[in-house]
Amino acid sequence: MEEFADEALWLVIVSFIVAFVLAFGIGANDVANSFGTSVGSKVLTVRSACILATIFEMAGAILIGYKVSDTMRKGILDLSMYNGQEMELMLGCLSSLIGSGIWLIAATFLKLPISGTHSIVGATVGFSLVCRGTKGLKLQTLGTIIASWFISPVMSGIVSVILYKAINVLIINAETPLTPALRALPFFYMATISVNIFSIVLDGPKLLYLDNIPLWLAITISLSIGLIVAIGIQLFMVPWQRRQVIEDIRKSSNKDVQFTFGESTDSSRDGSPRTSRMMEEGTAGRDLPVIIEVPANNNGYILAQSESLSDLPSKESKTGNDILSPKLNLPTNGNVTPAYGLSPNSSAVPLIREKTIEPMQMDVKIEGDDSPEIARVFSFLQVLTASFGSFAHGGNDVSNAIGPLIAVWLIYIEGTVLQKSETPLFILIYGGIGIAVGLWIWGRRVIKTIGEDLTKITPSTGFTIEIGAAFTVLIASKIGIPISTTHCKVGSVVFVGWVSSSSSSGVDWHLFRNIIFAWVVTVPVAGLLSGGFMAVLRPLLL
Repeated sequence: MEEFADEALWLVIVSFIVAFVLAFGIGANDVANSFGTSVGSKVLTVRSACILATIFEMAGAILIGYKVSDTMRKGILDLSMYNGQEMELMLGCLSSLIGSGIWLIAATFLKLPISGTHSIVGATVGFSLVCRGTKGLKLQTLGTIIASWFISPVMSGIVSVILYKAINVLIINAETPLTPALRALPFFYMATISVNIFSIVLDGPKLLYLDNIPLWLAITISLSIGLIVAIGIQLFMVPWQRRQVIEDIRKSSNKDVQFTFGESTDSSRDGSPRTSRMMEEGTAGRDLPVIIEVPANNNGYILAQSESLSDLPSKESKTGNDILSPKLNLPTNGNVTPAYGLSPNSSAVPLIREKTIEPMQMDVKIEGDDSPEIARVFSFLQVLTASFGSFAHGGNDVSNAIGPLIAVWLIYIEGTVLQKSETPLFILIYGGIGIAVGLWIWGRRVIKTIGEDLTKITPSTGFTIEIGAAFTVLIASKIGIPISTTHCKVGSVVFVGWVSSSSSSGVDWHLFRNIIFAWVVTVPVAGLLSGGFMAVLRPLLL
């Protein structure tokens, strides 16, 4: 045993180093999926997203990651095929770490969100084909994993779309959207927290003494904690949210508009020009005459009419409060010149604007945007569900990164390929640290792809994307199927982006095509890299 330990020590050391690089790649690529939508909808900054991701990735890896790591290191390969050939299996695990790590780093450089799960599974299959051909592969388990790659984005997308439609009908398009949004807030928090707690306490890790809790007790604990959270939300957060929304809208409604006025020339009765000066600057409120564009005259100026703000069409808020009454946002600065031929002292003077001035932007809700009150309510929910998604991602993908490393470590400790020990906690933490470092250093590349480039994301759509993808990943993690977090998140983004827009242009299909291509080639590329390293290293080192 001592001779084997001395001989295999270098493999353990190198495997730890390479596993950290792989975890770095997963952090830079896969973890971006967790908070990409929150950053894209401007709910979180990149820095805030990195802080939350670090916390919840680590928590997910420690609390639920053990189960998936068992599948990755025991479910794909028939380890008994390597009985007596422990060094060969350890070298194969090292090759899989190298192959998947290289591909993840390359994909991150290209800003393509690929699957860490795909990479590690493909790399594992690659070295096994070199060593044992198809004999060492558990094809049924492998088939289940491959099927989940196609099912997971569709399932995640459907869950997100159903939730989006429900929120759209019951809240966003309601007569008073703020009221049902605040009414639903405790329920959303309770559901999210309860599912999270349930995933932890049911069949939890032995390390936390949660492996013997019966189903009824797990349900009772999770619902009780969720109910306590819901009561707290109803008593404290709902009133606070209502005050914040009303205050935000009051501030935006009372904002003054600054205009700069210049010289104006009118005509006397004999036709000679006469010049007078208007005030240099003026401040106007809601009764300020508003410029309405009409076709330009021969001099290239845009003629305008003077109308009262109250006569203009605007989108009414449906809360019934004066605070949320019709409003119009004018630009804070603009150059305005009265027309020739009339005195600037006239209260009914038509105005003209120089053709260099940008068109005025009215406070009309752009298609796909959330109203201010809905955006504020769902911003908090999106942060919660993004954290939920990060927790699920930690349980699923941290395990993928360190699955081969766990195999190397336990073979080294036990001296046999048939490992019986529980997944070591310190290795789960080690993988979580590597993922956090990758996210902080390089994560913003893929965050932009997921959160901004693929489709327009608002707090309400971001919430549905997060909850659909996270729910799918978490359930799969508890079942023990290492599905792709990337596929779930991208599936939800595309489904919701497509449904929420009035046309297919709501999704960048060219970018989506590139992502699909990266998905398709991930397994063979990682497998070829891993198999190639194994083919080169085995005759040299064994």
